[in-house]
Amino acid sequence: MGSNANESPYKGSAQITREQFLFYEMRTTAKLMREELDDNEVIQRIVDENLFQYPTEKSIKQMAKTCINRLRAMEDEDLIEAVASQSSEPAKQICMYAMMKQYRLVWDFMITVIGEKYRMQNFSFGQMDANVFFMQLQEQDDYVAGWSESTVKKMRQVIIRVLVENDYLDSPKADHINPVWLNPVLENAIRSNNDDRALTAFNCFA
Repeated sequence: MGSNANESPYKGSAQITREQFLFYEMRTTAKLMREELDDNEVIQRIVDENLFQYPTEKSIKQMAKTCINRLRAMEDEDLIEAVASQSSEPAKQICMYAMMKQYRLVWDFMITVIGEKYRMQNFSFGQMDANVFFMQLQEQDDYVAGWSESTVKKMRQVIIRVLVENDYLDSPKADHINPVWLNPVLENAIRSNNDDRALTAFNCFA
């Protein structure tokens, strides 16, 4: 029997279908967080100046909160600073880590699927890899087993898109993953957070 649906570590993971990777939004939010504003002031600024260019105030507020939660999930001020100030490649990588920290689903996918491929030096990749991951998850977890096929499909698309945005894949139809290089700023933070398991997701085995 899988885990109890109420205690599932994957609760909330389906939100990624709405929230996506949000690099531009994360960077904008990180820059405001550096200005010594508290979280509510950050949200207010984003809403008042419509910094995300979203159609409704409600959607701006919701995403601003998501970005703050995701940045805070890393529990590392230096990483928030880096998202705000580094060039886009390392900043994106840090946002990837933030997404892993916020969603157990992304964490598990990046370590058990992508990290394993790097470990085995097997760079082939296809829809099948994502399908198998979700199938195994549904067998293990009652909560995930309750997701509809269309939810799983959407989540799979988001994960593939995130891989493309971070240069793991050249396109959504790519049949192999690219080796990535872990930025030292993020590597140091991952090690000091005792999150060493996450290193494999970034092709780091030192």
